[in-house]
Amino acid sequence: MSLGDRIRNSQLWRSIFRHPPPRDHRNRVLVVLTNLILHLHPVAIPKHAVRLSFTWCMGGITFFLFLVETITGVLLMFYYRPTLQWAYHDMLALRDVVSFGGVLRNMHRWGAHAMVIAVWLHMLRVFLTGSYKPPREFNWVVGVALLVLTLLLSFTGYLLPWDQLSIWAVTVGSNMARAAPIIGSDSRFVLLGARSVGEEALNRFYVLHCVAIPLAAGFLMALHFWRIRKDGGISGPL
Repeated sequence: MSLGDRIRNSQLWRSIFRHPPPRDHRNRVLVVLTNLILHLHPVAIPKHAVRLSFTWCMGGITFFLFLVETITGVLLMFYYRPTLQWAYHDMLALRDVVSFGGVLRNMHRWGAHAMVIAVWLHMLRVFLTGSYKPPREFNWVVGVALLVLTLLLSFTGYLLPWDQLSIWAVTVGSNMARAAPIIGSDSRFVLLGARSVGEEALNRFYVLHCVAIPLAAGFLMALHFWRIRKDGGISGPL
């Protein structure tokens, strides 16, 4: 018996993986339904669902970029302090002192821009192929919410470097929120935590960017993937 067979027949392996790798349709159904990760995916998918010319692979690319942003963001948190005294200096230290700090920050920055573009292209593909129609209308609403959260992630992350570009960009953006009828002034105050962009806004944007919005986006993405499976997988061509 080979080493691989001995490992797969061990009590430890069997306690983690209850079924052997799928070899036929019946076994594949059993493996997928009893696996924490695989059960999010359908047992079988139609051929058009893996055709690049139909899906554009924008949903998968968006999820991949979210993972890149999560990993690089967690690493950046080790070198960043959200205070007026240290925020900008920590950005300079990432560029000049930390090994590969500039690469890490640029991966996070350009990954964020790419994620916004990928989300828009994914929504465009869903609209052009009619994938928002029944029974997928609820998942379309979830997708719109994820688009809004993606834009909020980009907006809240813009302030964190605390340079002149980010401060004035957030100032202009919050003034646009103030122009909303009825709730304009209140929404700007809730967003900034003060009457102007300062340390209150920096701390609020940091918590929103690193904790609140990513958790909400992660929950909605899990719901989004689950509904895709429950709605019969990726919709077919019109």
